Amino acid sequence: MREDVIGRANVEDTPELDRYYEALGRQESYALWTVANSIEPWHPQPTSLPQMWSYKAMRPLVLQALDLVSPEKAGRRVIALENPGRKGTSACVGWLYSGLQVMKPGEFAMAHSHASSALRFIMEGQGAYTVVDGHRMDLGAGDFVITPNGTWHDHGVESDGATTIWQDGLDMLLVNQLDANFYAVHPDRVQKSNYPLNDTAQIYGGAGLLPAGGEAWSKPYSPLLKYEWGRTYETLVKAAAATNGSPYDGTMMQYVNPATGGPVMKTLGAHIQLLRAGERTQAHRHTGSIVYTCAKGSGYSIIAGKRYDWSKNDIFVVPSWAWHEHANGSEREDAVLFSFSDLPSMVALGLYREENLNDNDGHQKIVH
Repeated sequence: MREDVIGRANVEDTPELDRYYEALGRQESYALWTVANSIEPWHPQPTSLPQMWSYKAMRPLVLQALDLVSPEKAGRRVIALENPGRKGTSACVGWLYSGLQVMKPGEFAMAHSHASSALRFIMEGQGAYTVVDGHRMDLGAGDFVITPNGTWHDHGVESDGATTIWQDGLDMLLVNQLDANFYAVHPDRVQKSNYPLNDTAQIYGGAGLLPAGGEAWSKPYSPLLKYEWGRTYETLVKAAAATNGSPYDGTMMQYVNPATGGPVMKTLGAHIQLLRAGERTQAHRHTGSIVYTCAKGSGYSIIAGKRYDWSKNDIFVVPSWAWHEHANGSEREDAVLFSFSDLPSMVALGLYREENLNDNDGHQKIVH
C-alpha cells in the first residue's frame, strides 16, 4: 500500500523489484516498504466490528446444549460469541474471548487451571457455586467472579438449585498470541474447600476496608474473588445520587483490587455503570476493546454511527478506537451495564489513548 505522504512508503512496482522480492521470499524475508504503511497505521484499524448478541435469541440455543453434550465430554458446556469481523480467531472483540456457559442442577465441571485470566458474570440461575484456589463461593445473578491466571477453579450447581447461565470472559487469545498459555487438570477432579463459604467477600467486600495485621496480600490479583451484585448496585445508586458522574459513561465504577486500588487482574479489568432515567452520555473513543452486558433495565448505544438497542442480559461489544455513547431508554428506571475489557493491558503497556467528541452536542450522527 503506497501513500504519497512524506515519511511514508511510496515505492512503485517495477519488474526489477518484483524479481528482487521473489529472491527475498526464497530466503524467508521481505522488504519492509512493501507493508510498512499497513503494519504502522496512522491510527488503530481494528478488524473487529460492533456487534450485539440478543439474550432472547441466544438463550434457547444455550439451553438446547443441555440435551446435546455433557460437561464431562465438553469440558465446559459453553456457546462462544464470535465477532463477524474476526471469523476463525474465536474472538468476541479484539483479542477478548466471551461465551455463555450453562449448567443444570447436580452438574459440575472439573477443576483446572490455565495461564489465561478469566472472569464470570452470572446472568440467571440459583444454587450455583465456584471454588477458586480452595475458596468456595455461592453465585447469584449479577455477581462477578474472577479466576486469575494460574488459579485452580471448578464450578457447578447444587442438586436443589436451578439451571444457571453465566458469561465467561478470558484473555486467552492474547495469551495465545504471546505463546504463553498453559492448561492443567486437577488430579482430584474437584477441589476441597479450605476456607469458610464466601470468605473473601466477607473479609474484603464489606466497606472498602482492608484487614489489619496478618500476612499482607502479595499476589498479582485481587484477594476479593467475588463481587456481589447487591453491594455493587447499592453503591452505584448512592453514587448516582451524590455525583453527576461522567459525561461519557454516566455513574461508572471500576471493580478494583482492594489491596492496591488497581484492576482486579493484570490483563483484564471490569467496570459497572449506571445510567439514570433518561440519561444519554456523550461520545468518546479509546484504545482497548470492551464487552458490555446489560445487567438491569434497557437502553441503546451508538457505536461507530450505528444504533444498538439492548435490554437485560444482552451483550454487545465496542472495538478499539470506535466512537461510542450510551442512553437509558426509560424515563422512570435506571439502567446498569457491566463490562470487561483489556484496558489494564493497554495502560500497562503505555498504549492507552482517549479522545472525546466535541463537535456540536457531543453526539454521533447515526449512519443508516
